Formats: sequence, structure tokens, C-alpha cells
Amino acid sequence: MALSCFRGPLFLLLSALAAVSPTAQAATYVDASSYFTRDQDFEAWYVLRSGLERNFDDVCGDTFCEGDYSNLQPLRYQCSVNAASGRIGMCIWVFAGSNEEIDPATGRIRVDAKAWRCRTPLASRTTIEELLAALQGDEPLRAALPGTDRSIYDGLGDCL
Repeated sequence: MALSCFRGPLFLLLSALAAVSPTAQAATYVDASSYFTRDQDFEAWYVLRSGLERNFDDVCGDTFCEGDYSNLQPLRYQCSVNAASGRIGMCIWVFAGSNEEIDPATGRIRVDAKAWRCRTPLASRTTIEELLAALQGDEPLRAALPGTDRSIYDGLGDCL
């Protein structure tokens, strides 16, 4: 009996309103490589990621790779992108490193492993297309991010 009251016109109206509510139309984010549809965008994304790794390797020994975690390795640079607008939700670069100590009496090795999630300091409303355009070239690590005076390198300095 209680269910029959929900089958009338009021229920249909409420169902229709729920279908068009802002919550129902919430943004959907995908990884950057799933967002691209053109070959040149895919290529620019992969060139950017390999350029970032190359730049990191060039500066690692003099900067981030000193101290206890001298073997830092970049794992992946990833951005979430709004599938409808192309706006970036967030970009993260993940790193891993370890420090090993050998016990001379037993030969056992103690490993202290750590991971870092370094957020790129992006301006709000930055699109993936703007990011790709700004970071073209040989030095994407130090290039100014769109709408800011900061770089990915600056974000790593805040993180590592």
C-alpha cells in the first residue's frame, strides 16, 4: 500500500527533476591519455612525460636526490581531465625512493622505502591543451605553468 502512493504524478515529477539535477550532471574526470582524440595530442602528452623524466634525471643528483633517498625514481606523471571541458582536476607526479642499511653482524638488510605524491601547482581552470602548449620544448620541468609564475620543478621543491 505504501508503494502505491509513489506511482502517481508527483513521483514522476520528482524523478524527472532528479534526472536533471546538478548532481546528476556532475563532471566526469578521466586520465589525460583517455581524454585525447587526436594523434598529435597523444604524442604531445607522451613527449611531455618523457621530457619531464629526462629533466628530472638531469637535476636529480644536484637537488632532490641527496640525503637518505638518493635513488629517487619518477614513476608516473598523471593528470585528471574533465571529459566534457578539458579542464584539469589535478596533476600528480609519483616518485619512489629507498634507503638500505646492512647489519654487518647478520648480513640482513633493512629497507626504508617511501613514495611521494607531488602535486603540480596549476592555476584553477587550466585545460590540458593549455598545459601541453606551455610545456612544449626541451625544459618542461622548469617551464612556467599556464596562468602562474610557477613550474613543475617548483612543485617538486615543495614536495620532495
